[in-house]
Amino acid sequence: MLKFKKTNYITVPRKEQDIPEGMWIKCDACGELLYKEDVVHNHYSCYKCGKYFRLSTKRRLRMVADKQSFEEWDTGLQTANPLEYPGYPEKLDGLKEKLHVDEAVTTGVCTIKGEKTVIAVCDARFLMGSMGYVVGEKITRAVEKATEMKLPVIIFCCSGGARMQEGMVSLMQMAKTSAALKKHSDAGLLYISVLTDPTTGGVTASFAMLGDIILAEPGALVGFAGPRVIEQTIGQKLPEGFQRAEFLVEHGLIDGIIRREDMKDTLARLLHMHTQKASVDTIEAVEMSDIMHEQKKKKGKMTAWDRVMAARASERLTALDYIHEIFSDFEEFHGDRHVDDDGATVGGIAYLDGCPVTVIGQQKGRTTKENITRNFGMPSPEGYRKALRLMKQAEKFGRPVITFVNTAGAYCGMEAEERGQGEAIARNLYEMSALKVPVLCIMIGEGGSGGALALAVGNEVWMMENATYCVLSPEGFASILWKDGKRAKEASEIMKITALDLKSLGVIEQIIPEYGVADAKACESISRYLKGNIKKFLEKQNGKTGEQFASERYARFRKF
Repeated sequence: MLKFKKTNYITVPRKEQDIPEGMWIKCDACGELLYKEDVVHNHYSCYKCGKYFRLSTKRRLRMVADKQSFEEWDTGLQTANPLEYPGYPEKLDGLKEKLHVDEAVTTGVCTIKGEKTVIAVCDARFLMGSMGYVVGEKITRAVEKATEMKLPVIIFCCSGGARMQEGMVSLMQMAKTSAALKKHSDAGLLYISVLTDPTTGGVTASFAMLGDIILAEPGALVGFAGPRVIEQTIGQKLPEGFQRAEFLVEHGLIDGIIRREDMKDTLARLLHMHTQKASVDTIEAVEMSDIMHEQKKKKGKMTAWDRVMAARASERLTALDYIHEIFSDFEEFHGDRHVDDDGATVGGIAYLDGCPVTVIGQQKGRTTKENITRNFGMPSPEGYRKALRLMKQAEKFGRPVITFVNTAGAYCGMEAEERGQGEAIARNLYEMSALKVPVLCIMIGEGGSGGALALAVGNEVWMMENATYCVLSPEGFASILWKDGKRAKEASEIMKITALDLKSLGVIEQIIPEYGVADAKACESISRYLKGNIKKFLEKQNGKTGEQFASERYARFRKF
């Protein structure tokens, strides 16, 4: 539920005949009468229920583009009326004159907080933003120019789908725009799509859902077949919130929901992250802080079982703890683009002292409620596919990948098997091995079997001092080999699962000291130490080619 700061407003009788022209707006969601100036001040949204009003092209551009930076492209294009549909040309001419726009989409180039980008804005007022020849042609030309100029593309999508008056010519625009975006992507360029209300039909099934990053406005209706079509076609009653932006995030189809007041800043930040080259400055070695030396004095010698317990401790620092402490401007992306957004896997883009990186982590909760949301840190197939999507995105834009591994193992429930858990893990191993960017993997807690390895195919693998990494849990080892799960403590001593054991075996390259407990008190100190060492790792990678990264990673695992 969207919440806005409450303001005192005059109560007005809800009668249509009492509405002075131009002063009041009626919200079609809650039915309230709204003072127009307050609606405008509230980014064209209802200050009673939060519903977003649809924006005109000019209003949208004023909200996101720098003042006087927009240069319009490809005006004056005409459709040939392929069906010879009666009155269609006259309808188009009337809308052009009334709305003062060339068609259902306006394209051009602008800057957003100084970042240059090609932009397209769809307008629902023009035949519900439907896609005919001119819409498809303008978007295709804009994408082609962006490819030629090596610029990113942002499209604000809003459409009822294909334009019925143009028949199969309209359908062809789906393939045409998608093909242009493929060439743009192959050139290593960024495409951001922003889904607004409504985005349906052929637009959803083409350029709307092809973004490297897909964002949406709150409450936006997004789907292939609209709710009315579904209900009338198959008689199925749809649940509340079906096909809304929030539904799409939950089902892993988009990266996130951005409020209008945050849209310009978010787009500018994403554009900037994709124009910066990944490089780091040389830094001095980072020493452990006084607090960590103090903790070392309090902590005696630890057994393997002690470290198992430390790795599993509820107060132990999580992936998000490290991400927020080490990096800045973390922009979390959601979903595998197919089924779900797995809470056990988090990831997105961030800065490491100005260097853009992709960070991915397996996330546990601290409370029971959090652990249920995060599935106790056990990723589903969708979690591994989300991670792989982000890694392939990093490869496209030349960003280093840093993973934080902490899982008892991959989720082994029935639904995970149905959706291909084994295939998802295998695919990650397959693709990670050949990534043409540097990959650093850090074991921060439990490293359970293939569920951990699926995020640990790195050029280097590090472990926290009290982390563990094992083929299966000590309890499972004891149960299978000795038929007695109670001998888990004994099993942990012979499994060689500690950082010291695994460094001696060559499984890991570096041990990150904890000097006690990796909890909230030690977060700043450990993160500072980690940050320094991550920067040194990335510094070593400067000047290497993508083929070298992949070749070195292959050689690392080939030795076992």
